[in-house]
Amino acid sequence: MKPIAALLLPLTLAACGLKPMYAGGGSGAVAQGLAGVEVSPIEGKAGWLMRNALNDRLHAVPGASARYRLDVRLDDKLEGLGLLSNDTVARERRTLRARYQLVDIGSGHIVLDATAGSDAGIDVVSSEYATIAAEQTALENLSREVADRIVSRISLQLRGAPAAAK
Repeated sequence: MKPIAALLLPLTLAACGLKPMYAGGGSGAVAQGLAGVEVSPIEGKAGWLMRNALNDRLHAVPGASARYRLDVRLDDKLEGLGLLSNDTVARERRTLRARYQLVDIGSGHIVLDATAGSDAGIDVVSSEYATIAAEQTALENLSREVADRIVSRISLQLRGAPAAAK
């Protein structure tokens, strides 16, 4: 009985309607749509890191004609948590939030308006250099994580868009 169930399981999964998002690889509709997204400049160091992370994930081709423009506004906060008895901060939390809009360049229509964010905890140690390095590493990691979330959401949007709009 178990071997029969094991053989039937793939058939039931195929019938459920799930489709691979990146079907067709680099020539698929989603990959082509992502390659057609141009990321607008973003202010500050966090913006520079975010823009680079987004361009890496979108596989944008410099100089290629873009179908969409991605506008991103960042909110980067670093706050102290966990006070010690001598009123020094023992832990910090870095929060990176992004509000982004995917705009169809041809029509100016906003295709997607959403937010994404993440946070990281940082131990404050006696070495100021080590603490600053940990804060910078947290910002780099958060930029990559938020960029992943943005690109995933854009992929879902492009996959669900009608064929005529692509």
